[in-house]
Amino acid sequence: MSRRTGSVLPVHVALAAGAALVLVPIIWTVAAGFRTQISLLMGDVLFTPIGSNFAEVLWSKTSDFLLNYRNSIIVGIVSTVLCVVVATLAAFSLNRMRWPAWTVHLFLAWTMIFHMIPPVALASAWFTMARAVGLENTFTGLILAHATLNLPMAIWLMAVFVRDVPKELEEAAIMDGADTPHILWHVILPLITPGLAATSILTFIFSWNEFAVALTLTMKQTATVPVAIAKFAQDFEIQYTQMAASAALAMVPAILVLLVAQRYIVKGLTQGAVK
Repeated sequence: MSRRTGSVLPVHVALAAGAALVLVPIIWTVAAGFRTQISLLMGDVLFTPIGSNFAEVLWSKTSDFLLNYRNSIIVGIVSTVLCVVVATLAAFSLNRMRWPAWTVHLFLAWTMIFHMIPPVALASAWFTMARAVGLENTFTGLILAHATLNLPMAIWLMAVFVRDVPKELEEAAIMDGADTPHILWHVILPLITPGLAATSILTFIFSWNEFAVALTLTMKQTATVPVAIAKFAQDFEIQYTQMAASAALAMVPAILVLLVAQRYIVKGLTQGAVK
């Protein structure tokens, strides 16, 4: 074995182990959706695949999963657009406006502290405020909550992307008579498109997976997919196979988004790493 092969092999082994840690739970969940409850609880290695769990989740008269799926798509897309727009404007202001350095640092520190607060700690307070203004059990209330939860992460990401845009380009645009909206739309945004894509995808996935706030602010008509999955855990029975089937279906949008926009994610998240 050559010296180069010996140095590369541990890296490949570590990568394979990391991939297994990620893929094995996903494969197990998907496989559990094709099993019977008895087969799953008995731990049978070999089993006959069935599709009744997916049919029950999607088409049963007592299931609202398709409605919940639609709700998650609406909340995820709208909250992502709102969050990324506000984060982009905030990042532009922090990096290009003449704020004192201590103001920028204090603001970013506060966003980090807020992002560290567990969402469940905010859920009850947000429910009280939403009920006071008539936004409980509405898409508007949940969209605002999800946008608020994901805004700190989006601001930090967009701040890096905006910061790396050469100021000379903006100065040239100013000399040509461009105003601030023109500079932001025609100079900044085209250069940070990969960053916008990466931030949007991460924000959408976090919104799609959020559970605690959605459980608190929604009811049957506005419940999202994570809330729907939790309903399979009842007082006297946990429907493991139907829960697994719904979890497998819940993975589809995130996987499709990641596959379609993979190169934007990698390019966006590494854009600020190397100058």
